[in-house]
Amino acid sequence: MKKIGFIDYFLDEWHADNYPTWIEQATGGEMKVAYAYGMKDAENGLDNASWCRSKGIELLDSIEAVVDKSDYLIVLSPDHPERHEELATLPLQSGKPTYVDKTFAPDRKTAQRLFQLAREHGTPVFSSSALRFASEYVGADREGIRAICSIGPGKYDNYSVHQIEPIVSMMGVEAERVMYVGTEKSPEWIIGFSGGRQATIHFFKNSPFFLALNEEADSSRFLKVESDFFAAFIKSMVQFFETGKPPVEPIETIAIVSIIEYGHLAAAAPYQWVELPRG
Repeated sequence: MKKIGFIDYFLDEWHADNYPTWIEQATGGEMKVAYAYGMKDAENGLDNASWCRSKGIELLDSIEAVVDKSDYLIVLSPDHPERHEELATLPLQSGKPTYVDKTFAPDRKTAQRLFQLAREHGTPVFSSSALRFASEYVGADREGIRAICSIGPGKYDNYSVHQIEPIVSMMGVEAERVMYVGTEKSPEWIIGFSGGRQATIHFFKNSPFFLALNEEADSSRFLKVESDFFAAFIKSMVQFFETGKPPVEPIETIAIVSIIEYGHLAAAAPYQWVELPRG
């Protein structure tokens, strides 16, 4: 059995709660979350020791101990990407396959720094929104897409990745600029891609995840996510651990982080294009 180590800001959170069972189910028990470290206790939940007892996972007292004892590593903190560099530095020097939960980094420079660290130490790494692996999106024809309209729930800070990740997977990394055109109750951004292509992201309370695609042939497609995208995501993570081959290229993750970062700048100056960095 291969042992997985969790490294988190605090352990009592939704992803850490669910990943252990899903991983065991996906591997028939061949992989198991065995170790965990939390930087702090949850402010409104179980402390790390209680959480580990409830899951049958061994709590360790340092990131280094988790890295040393584990075969594979998962850096969590899904709603606090500003903690990822501190949490992921030792894992990315380990040479062991490491998954870093969404959103990979709080800004472009940090994302580039983390991928460079992993390259220097030969550490396989990837990060992704689970929405990338929805069967509705994976099976979509990417040829000739000229425009995408994306709708989803949540707030920009921690849910924008779920809309931007599928867009980049379909339209590529050539995003050139971003503009905010939303309202307080219905935030909205436009993302300009090379060749005059364009995507919009919209946030509506309790909305399903939904894409409308417009193509060169003047036809449209509509994709509502109804599949079990988390099961597909966990399957992809397991394959990554087994093979050491990331299913998402760093250039895509850096593009996604860049759009998110510059989207914040755009929100401070509505109806004005903010140019994205290139290269």
